[in-house]
Amino acid sequence: MGYLAYYVLFYRTMRMPTIKQLRYFVALCEERHFGRAAELCFVSQSAFSNAIRELEATLRSQLVDRTNRNVTITAKGQDVATQARLVLRDVESLVDIAQGDLAPLAGELRLGVIPTIAPFILPALLPKLRKQYPQLELLLIEDQTNRIVERLMDGELDVLLLALPWTMHGVEEHALFRDDFCLAYRQGTKHVDPQNYRFNRLNADSVLLLEDGHCLRDHALAACKIRDTQKVRRFGASSLLTLVEMVDADLGITFLPEMARGSALLRNTRVRLHALKDKSYRTIGLAWRKGSRRSDEFRLLGDFICDNR
Repeated sequence: MGYLAYYVLFYRTMRMPTIKQLRYFVALCEERHFGRAAELCFVSQSAFSNAIRELEATLRSQLVDRTNRNVTITAKGQDVATQARLVLRDVESLVDIAQGDLAPLAGELRLGVIPTIAPFILPALLPKLRKQYPQLELLLIEDQTNRIVERLMDGELDVLLLALPWTMHGVEEHALFRDDFCLAYRQGTKHVDPQNYRFNRLNADSVLLLEDGHCLRDHALAACKIRDTQKVRRFGASSLLTLVEMVDADLGITFLPEMARGSALLRNTRVRLHALKDKSYRTIGLAWRKGSRRSDEFRLLGDFICDNR
């Protein structure tokens, strides 16, 4: 028996999950509720539950722990869900190719963006993007870097707009532009003389930063060469808005990206930005899974962002 004939025979006898079953299971993982997931898939709950049981039987593995109130995805189920999302995205790509839908920046695009970029770039960018590419269906997810990277690798997102450097594996990075850090202070502050700023002249606990988990904190620490942590207040702000409010109350100074200048975040505040003399910056870029067939499309998106920011 030739290899091809053996291959065909193997897959004829092997039970395989269906696209419908995988789609239902991914919906269940997202909703964690049989009723809501069934409604999302436009089927009855009984038909939905049967499909999940058939998937478990096909894979010979328990994917879901069922109780009266809760749905818990097993460890094996989480692994299956990750691969199922990638399979579904590949199937969608296959359909696009078969239908000849090869127009750049058309159809659904799931973009993950971090909260220290989104409010500064997207308000001006999105109307221009819709006008230039009317067939693009852009779905935005705003979250911290580690979370959108995880969702990218799980197949939930197609491409990320984030600040570099950031340690990632299995992705391709595309740098777009440099975003300088600025000294941010309240006008008339008691903490610093902006014209004669020196970090070593700052008092203890006078530097305000975002809390752990925000890449802007890590980038500010590295780019602004903050080595004396005694000058950094232990309490970190939970959001950019909170951070700006703390600076506006003259509780300390911070470091904000140049793209924040003139933004709605600083409007109606006494917070001012002063350019730093040293080379303190972060790099704004895109990232996507290695081997993505949409790599050229993502680079086109990057060029559009650079030209219209």
